[in-house]
Amino acid sequence: MAAGDWTTQQIDAAVAEYFAMLADDLAGIPYNKAAHNRQLQAQTGRSKGSVEFKHQNISAVMLGLGQPWIPGYKPAANFQAALVDGVLRWLDRREDWLAPRPSANAVRETGAGGWIGSPVEALLEIGPVPSQRNEPPPVDPEFMAKIGRKYDVATRDARNRALGKAGEERVLAHERARLQQADRADLARKIRWTSVEDGDGYGYDIASFEADGSERLLEVKTTNGWERTPFHLTRNEITVAEDRRDHWHLVRVWDFARTPRAFELRPPLEVHVDLTPTSFLAALR
Repeated sequence: MAAGDWTTQQIDAAVAEYFAMLADDLAGIPYNKAAHNRQLQAQTGRSKGSVEFKHQNISAVMLGLGQPWIPGYKPAANFQAALVDGVLRWLDRREDWLAPRPSANAVRETGAGGWIGSPVEALLEIGPVPSQRNEPPPVDPEFMAKIGRKYDVATRDARNRALGKAGEERVLAHERARLQQADRADLARKIRWTSVEDGDGYGYDIASFEADGSERLLEVKTTNGWERTPFHLTRNEITVAEDRRDHWHLVRVWDFARTPRAFELRPPLEVHVDLTPTSFLAALR
């Protein structure tokens, strides 16, 4: 059996096998981990245990890159740096591999004043902010955050307009369902998908309401990975959050590729997140 660091070819083979299993896992298709392990052993000359641990390493890389990972391979750190490059090679060649599916939870008004879709099914699972949980993360958060910063995970997600729009649509369905359950179908009809109907630049994506009729302005940030994946905020969004802090909410949607869940952040944002400048305006002197 081979020993030492995995070669580039071996890493690419391991990553390909991992993504083949992950695709089946996300689609709910049964797959045989042992068979994939044996195939990779034959390709690389590595042992069963070495292959198993490499797939756990890939789960850790996926975690750091804000991607979904295979639950059966618990993330394990202490991997060679070349493994991150191998995962990125696969992702960069297949930018649309995780294209969001149309929402099956849309709640829409009919022409007769009724509604299509189940309000209960449309409701998102809204949980506590991760920092308030007692559940420890699978891998050291700072270690994962370093990967995210180095490979600019937040920018990759921000450029994924299809994912961002799908996340907003999912929150829109949730808001309509929430108001219907509160017997405020009148307010549900007035919700505006601001970023689509009115354009960007408002500092929020959805103009909704509380059950008492007060404004509820929602900025939606969506990722396919775990809840601690970093995300981008614009200067305008931060300004609007401060100016309208009584009504502004950041809805953080995560695990979108599998089972979308969310939590909310309220201003002042500095209480919940570290805000790091990522660009500078340069003007000639």
